[in-house]
Amino acid sequence: MTIKCLLLDIEGTTTSISFVKDELFPYIRKELQTYLEANWDSLELQNDIELLRKQAIEDTLTLVGVPEIASSDQTPASIMTSVIANVNWNMDQDRKMTALKQLQGHMWRKGYSSGEIHGHLYEDVEEALKLWTSSGKKVYIYSSGSVEAQKLLFGHSVAGNLLQYFSGHFDTQIGLKIETASYREICKSTGFAPDEILFLTDLPTEALAASEAGVQVKLLVRPGNAPLTEEIVQRFGICRDFREIKLID
Repeated sequence: MTIKCLLLDIEGTTTSISFVKDELFPYIRKELQTYLEANWDSLELQNDIELLRKQAIEDTLTLVGVPEIASSDQTPASIMTSVIANVNWNMDQDRKMTALKQLQGHMWRKGYSSGEIHGHLYEDVEEALKLWTSSGKKVYIYSSGSVEAQKLLFGHSVAGNLLQYFSGHFDTQIGLKIETASYREICKSTGFAPDEILFLTDLPTEALAASEAGVQVKLLVRPGNAPLTEEIVQRFGICRDFREIKLID
């Protein structure tokens, strides 16, 4: 493939699904009450809560059972209780919404900086990043997790700080990963033509959206990833690690 830019998913691509499901998400549930109490007076947290509040109001128009967040004139205890209910509900639904991902990123900051969390990476990732960038390729991340959460993972990874290898990061603020328009926006932002970009992901819905934008795609088959249909495998091709990806300089 003649590729000038690589666009990488995280969960199931560079990083195991189990790390996200069994370490990152449980950390949020375990620490949320303490985090709210310790940071209640910070502008950052209040902005996060307001974003969640607006999202909940919007969600009630289309979704059933959304826990609304108490208004700002209620007691801190009431607001905290409603925030915890809302966050846990959204996580139960595995929602990829900016309001949730922003709060999570701010919370993980403490876990990474304290050394309680180290970002998991498959062993082939660091080697591939070095190879691609040394040959003049640009590498970007596109994840549902916030840009801050992405930088925390790669900045505090099991392989050390790998942020030097990335030219940029994208999250849901540019659009959802299952929407073709998101990939068109990424092409505009990076300055690369769609067929100069190779998107690596584990999810067929994302692969289809990127492909419709003209972006080249390969699907990753990592341990714990969901099985792929034969039709999807035939359409996009697969690789089991980054060493199988052969690029033409």
